[in-house]
Parts: sequence; structure tokens; C-alpha cells
Amino acid sequence: MGREFEWLWVAYTISACGTWLAFDAFAVLAVLALDAGPGAVSLLAAAGPAAGALLALPLGPWVEFRRKRPVLVAMDLLRGAVLLSVPIGAALGLLGFAQLLVVAIVVGAADLTFTAASGAYLKNLVRPELLLRANGRFEATTWTAALLGPPLGGVAVGLFGPAVTVLADAVSFLLSAAALRGTGTAEQPPVPAGGARLRAADLLAGWRQLLTDPLLRPLLGNVVLVNGLVMATAPLLAVLMLGPLGFTPWQYGLAFALPCAGGVLGAGLARPLAARFGQHRVLLGAGVARVCWPIGLVFVGPGTGGLVLVLAVQFGLVLSSAVFGPIVATVRLNALPAAVVTRSLAAWSVGTKGGTAALIALAGLVAAATDARTALGIAGVLLLGTPLLLLPVSRAGRAARAALPSAPPVPRPGAAVPDPR
Repeated sequence: MGREFEWLWVAYTISACGTWLAFDAFAVLAVLALDAGPGAVSLLAAAGPAAGALLALPLGPWVEFRRKRPVLVAMDLLRGAVLLSVPIGAALGLLGFAQLLVVAIVVGAADLTFTAASGAYLKNLVRPELLLRANGRFEATTWTAALLGPPLGGVAVGLFGPAVTVLADAVSFLLSAAALRGTGTAEQPPVPAGGARLRAADLLAGWRQLLTDPLLRPLLGNVVLVNGLVMATAPLLAVLMLGPLGFTPWQYGLAFALPCAGGVLGAGLARPLAARFGQHRVLLGAGVARVCWPIGLVFVGPGTGGLVLVLAVQFGLVLSSAVFGPIVATVRLNALPAAVVTRSLAAWSVGTKGGTAALIALAGLVAAATDARTALGIAGVLLLGTPLLLLPVSRAGRAARAALPSAPPVPRPGAAVPDPR
């Protein structure tokens, strides 16, 4: 797929390894170092996506008309710099909950901006017929890093304390920025249709595209709900496993790492399944499969049995999500006009992150009023209804296939061939 794509993939691999090494590092820091409860941990998990979404609202349209590679490098440098403040604060004995909130907010905004710019950058680097292959490689890289990162991070936390994994994450973003400079792609900054000045209408173009497209609108709704409800279970499960159930940090990391082998498998299956059954059909099947698992977390208990249950639930969730992920990314990029790719991806990220933040906060309130296990059960039940939003996506896929022109009949030997005029 070209030298430029390979460097983009290297940069992604480095930052993904750092991110998964620091899996739930802020939640672990809050629980172990600051003695935070489920409400506070959920607030911390929600604050970054929520405030980051608000900060990123004007950034998507702004990035649309800028060269993408400098934006990607700048966001990596910003994330690396603010994350470095956490281990420094911990080393000086000054780390507090407020600092974690501020860092989470800045990283959340940078994440959204990076995601929007990288999607447009990828679409320029890779031919349309190779997009699913490229997205599949990113998906496989994510789950490989997720397989190795959390257990190594758990060991590092046990040996050196939770701040060390945040330090590794910060360094990974700085190295990613250096790798992005290797892409070397010469870019011309796009110019708004009305001239060089950004108009008010440009700010809403991405939202308008997503909310009026019959394929993207229900797909966005499904992703917002599923991502939010799944992510809402993470801080609750952290509190439950690291608190009353007595699991150690390395066991907690292992419970989320080993199932990521299913992610590597699912990412490899996405392209052949799509070729065999069609992208929209696989999208629906994987979308149904991925929401059947989290309800099982309600029954997690202490000891080996509880750990095995979490492993099984996570494996099923990750396997189906890894099939779903690259296909939804490819369908989305192919459906978006080139003129609004960045703004639409920014709007998509703002919507998903904002929805995730709201659902995490709501789950935290439910857990504070009842307990973590009850909140896990409510999230699991709600997830079971989300595949209904994928039915219009499946119908749109069938309509698109029906609209394709059929191949002209092959004339029989000796038959008259119509005059092409």
C-alpha cells in the first residue's frame, strides 16, 4: 500500500502499544493512589471524552482545510507533553484528582482531532479498493497491542507503581510523532468552497452529512450506544475487580489482555467474510454478536471462576467487535464525500465520545445509588436492543446491491452483436 502508508502504520503501532500498556491507567491511579470510589472513577472516565468533544467541535472544520500530517504530529506532541505531567506529579508527591481530570480532557480533545485528521489522511494515501485491507491491518495492530499491553502494564504497575505506564504512553506519542514525519507526503491544503475563510456553514457540514445520510445516521446511532454502554462497564468493573473481589492489577490486566487474541482473529476474518457475504450483511451479524456478551459480567465473582468468566465475556466481545470495526470504518469512509471527510469524522468522534461520556457518567450515578453490579446489569440489558439500529443499514446495503447494473449478456457464437452506436 505504499511507503507513506507503512510509516503511518508504524506511527499507529507505536502509539497503540503505549496506550494499551497504560490500559485504564487513570482508573488504576484513582483507585490505588487516590482511593477513589465508583462515582469518582466514572467521572474521571467521562470527563475526558465529554470535555474533549466540546473542545473538538470547532477543530474538525478547522482541520478540514489544513494539511493533515502537521496536525497529526501536533496532536501526538500535545498528548505526549500533557501525559508526562502525570508521572512528574506523582514523583513529586503532587498528583491529585484535579490534575488527572485536566490531563484527561486535553488528551480527549487531542484524540478526537487526531482521529478526524487521520481518517482523511488515510483516504488520500490508500486507493478505495484497499481501504478495508488497511483498516484491517490497523484493527489487527490494535488487538495485538491490546493482547500484550495490559499484562505487561499490570506487571509494571506491580513493580514500579501505576504512574510508570503513563510515562510509557507519553513516550509512545512522542515516538509516533517522529514516525509520522517519515510519511513525507506532500499535501496541498484544501480550500473552502467559498474561499479561504471558514464560514459558519462549514462548521455544520459534517453533522449535516451524517444526520441526513440514510446509511450513516443509524450506523452512528448504533456505534454511539454500543461504545458508550460497553465503555461504561469498564470503570465499574475496575472498581469491582480491584476492590471487593480482590483481584490484583496484573490479574485485572490479564482479564482484558488474553481475550484480545480474539481481536487479532476477528480483524483477519473481516475481509474474507465481507468478500464472501457482503460488507453490510457481515456488519449486521457482527453488530448483533458483539452485544450478547457484556450481560455476563453481572455474574463475575472472586477467584479463578470469576477471572475465567471475564475472560470468556471479553473474548466474545472482542472477536465480534474486531470483525465489526474495520468494516464500519471502510463503509463510513466510502460513504463520505471527499470534501467533508474530516468534518464528518470529527462530528462522528464528537458524537461517539460525547455519548460515551454521558453513558459513563450515568452508569456512575446508577452505581453510586445502587452498586457496581447493578449498573453492569442495566448496561448489559440495554446493549441487547442496539442491533435494531443496524436494520436500516442492512436494508441500505441490499438496496445498493440491487441498484448495481447487471453484467451484459455474453453473445452466443454466431449471434448478431448489437451496434454500439
